[in-house]
Amino acid sequence: MEGKIGKILVVDDDENISEVLKMYLQSSGYDIRVAGDGKAAQEVFVNYKPDLVLLDIMLPYIDGVDVLKWIRKDYDTPVIMLTAKGDTFDKVLGLELGADDYMVKPFEPKEVVARVKAVMRRFNTDGGGKEVLNFPELNIDVNSYNVVYKGQDVKMPPKEFELLYHLASNKNRVFTREQLLCEVWGYDYPGDSRTVDVHIKRLREKLHGGPNWQLETVWGVGYKFEVK
Repeated sequence: MEGKIGKILVVDDDENISEVLKMYLQSSGYDIRVAGDGKAAQEVFVNYKPDLVLLDIMLPYIDGVDVLKWIRKDYDTPVIMLTAKGDTFDKVLGLELGADDYMVKPFEPKEVVARVKAVMRRFNTDGGGKEVLNFPELNIDVNSYNVVYKGQDVKMPPKEFELLYHLASNKNRVFTREQLLCEVWGYDYPGDSRTVDVHIKRLREKLHGGPNWQLETVWGVGYKFEVK
């Protein structure tokens, strides 16, 4: 975000959490807006046009899952979900719907800032000079975050794109889930390989393979983008 102040929308009905996150993020140089319910979140989002959203799941009026669905209809804005401790279903559902990350309450504000910086850095990295990957029936353009499959644009959240690009740019190399978490998400996420599994599942629903390429599972190890 060099040369630009990152704009973050914090959505949580707990004013104490919102204020603490606001304080820590502002001290890290971000511009912050806060919304206390899902309806207000949508209104602020449209007017504020944030670069990233911190989104609680349990919200008044419109819950966080529906807010995420609403965002993903028209926007690729990175979203980090905030979930209750041990709420596994919500975590997985959020990832399936296109969340870029999630954090479990209670969390350390400094860890939230670190996650925000990691997601913002990856999403806003200047793609100038990076290659466009071309395979039969598939084009992956990291400069525009655009995927074309069988002649059609394929809409996908930033993290799905980054996972696909990482695998495809290292064709035939097998990655463990832990490697992918570290290299794509940018941090160690011990014990939660479902994050990778969910994103691979979503990619396979959108990309069914081509004449000589396929997203392959290497049982007991991880995944690879296989090119024959």
